[in-house]
Amino acid sequence: MMTSLQQPIQEIETSLVDTVIETTESQNSSIEEVETDFVAKIKKILFTLWRKVIEIRKPNKENVQQHHHEDQIERVRLYHVWPGKNVFYFKGLLICGPDPRRLLLTTVSISLSSLVFVVYVTKDVSKISFCVLLTLIVFANLLMVSVIDPGIIPRNNESSSPESTQNGRVRSKRVFVNGSELKLKYCRICKIYRPIRSCHCIVCDNCVDKFDHHCPWIGQCIGLRNYRLYVLLLVIANVYFVYIFGFSCLKIRQKNGGNGLIGLVRDCPETLVLACFSFVGACFVGGLACYHVYLIATNQTAYENFGQQYGSTKNPFDKGVVTNIKEVLFSPWTHSRINFRSEI
Repeated sequence: MMTSLQQPIQEIETSLVDTVIETTESQNSSIEEVETDFVAKIKKILFTLWRKVIEIRKPNKENVQQHHHEDQIERVRLYHVWPGKNVFYFKGLLICGPDPRRLLLTTVSISLSSLVFVVYVTKDVSKISFCVLLTLIVFANLLMVSVIDPGIIPRNNESSSPESTQNGRVRSKRVFVNGSELKLKYCRICKIYRPIRSCHCIVCDNCVDKFDHHCPWIGQCIGLRNYRLYVLLLVIANVYFVYIFGFSCLKIRQKNGGNGLIGLVRDCPETLVLACFSFVGACFVGGLACYHVYLIATNQTAYENFGQQYGSTKNPFDKGVVTNIKEVLFSPWTHSRINFRSEI
């Protein structure tokens, strides 16, 4: 009886075990399929996101390359085609004369003078500091005078021809200033009637308003817009050379032990050379400063004074010493007539 009952029980257990195994296997397989589907979906989502990112980056990269290419193509500005002989720096912001080497020579001369003074003449900190301060002020004035627009007058690009005389010369215009009759001459290069007190500089090839002269040591024209800076440069440079010359002579006096010039050359040749150079510089710059003080007091330019334009007649611009000084040195700053950075 027991044997007959054990067989069906074993069969039932076996079938149950098989059912459980099959169920477990089916569940495991379904779990694996779910996991596979989930991983596949994640991969699909990531791939879609990656494609979207690439699609976003691709046009931005093209735009960046396009903008970079446009920036590399420099736009044509006025200083690119200006017919004068000026040299432009920083995209037309700074305007120098046709030969900046003279300016470089002047800068090197002042720098060497200061260096010799600091190294060989004195070790006093206060004297050295004042010398460095004067040097920096001279450099600042020198830079401003040499790189700003001196007062260049715009040219006439129109083809209209002015009235001419029977000899083929252009008829000059006449104006009255304080009761004196003045001529407005025609410039064939700029094709304009030059304003009063202006002149065409043959070095820079420009008409300059209130032209004074073309300074070879700066390499720039001196005109309406940089004249007061030029006068300030002369005054400061004269103080600089006198200061160096004075202390150089004091050092020579201390070094000279009665051995004469030969002993002086042997003991302190650098100080002797600096004293000679500063003496020449002080005489030259001081003479120019005194000359321009006279021009300011009489309200003349160097070009007018050399040409004796008011030799036989009264200077129509002379309004008295005080008024002349106010007009030349303290009048409002004149803006440049030309924007060399403007696009064409």
